[in-house]
Amino acid sequence: MRPNTMTIRPLTGSIGAEILGIDLREIDDAGFGFIRRAFLDNCMLVFRDQRFGAAELLAFTRRWGEIFHTPHAVGLEGFPDVIAVRNRGKAGTTTEYWHTDSVFAPVPPALSILASQVLPPAGGDTMFANQYLAYETLSPGMRALADSLRAGYYRSAGMGRLMGDLSAAVKTAVHPVVRTHAETGRRALYLSYDPAAVRLEGFSAEESRGIMRLLEAHATQPAFCYRHRWVTGDVLMWDNRCSVHYAVHDYGDAERVHYRTTVVGDVPG
Repeated sequence: MRPNTMTIRPLTGSIGAEILGIDLREIDDAGFGFIRRAFLDNCMLVFRDQRFGAAELLAFTRRWGEIFHTPHAVGLEGFPDVIAVRNRGKAGTTTEYWHTDSVFAPVPPALSILASQVLPPAGGDTMFANQYLAYETLSPGMRALADSLRAGYYRSAGMGRLMGDLSAAVKTAVHPVVRTHAETGRRALYLSYDPAAVRLEGFSAEESRGIMRLLEAHATQPAFCYRHRWVTGDVLMWDNRCSVHYAVHDYGDAERVHYRTTVVGDVPG
C-alpha cells in the first residue's frame, strides 16, 4: 500500500489526524514513511476498521522500534508484549487523569498504540492534548519557570499508582518538565498531572500542586484537545513525547477491552 492511496484528514485544528484508504497489514516501506511523517506532524493518528488482533498489533508496533515492557503489567498468553487493558471499575482505574505513559520509568516510552476489541454501549472516550502548543503558548514568565522545573515521579513498592502522600514512596525517575522531541526538535511540556505521585523538585508539596494545577489548566484547555469516540476496529497511536491523554471512565461496569503496545523511547532532555 503506497502513499498515493492514502489521505490525511485532520481531527482538530490542534492535534490528531485520521489516515484514510489504508490497511495497516499491507503497507510497504514508502507507506510506512508516509505514516511516520503524519504521526510526527500530528502527535496522534487514528486508523479506522483495522480490526487488529494481538499478532497484527505486534507486527505493526515492531515497525516503530523496540517494545517497551511496562513494569508489572502482564501480557496476553502467547503475546507477552501485548497488554489487554480491561475495565476494572471506576475505583480501580489508573488512567483517569491527564498523563503521559510510564513517565515513572527512567527511559519512558516514545509512543503507545491501542487496538479496540470490545467497547461499552456508550462512553469510554479517550482525550488527547497537544503539548507542543501548551509550551509554545505559555507566557514568557511561565515558560521560563517551566524550563527550570524537574519533576520527581514516585511509586509504591509494587509500582502501583499511589493514593496518598509520598512519604513511603520510592522515587523512580526524575524528568524535566519541558523536553525536546528527539525526532522533531520541538519543545513540549512533559508532565503527568497526578499530585498523588508527582512532586516538583525544590518545591513544597503545596507549591508543587499549585504550579502543576496552573500548568494543567493551560496545557489541557479545549483548544489543544481532541476527544476520541471509539469504534470497534479502531487502531489509535499517540506520541508520549508531545501529548498527554485522559481515559474517561463513564461506562460503569460495562466491558471495555483494548490491546495495547508501547515502544521504547529516549531519556527526556
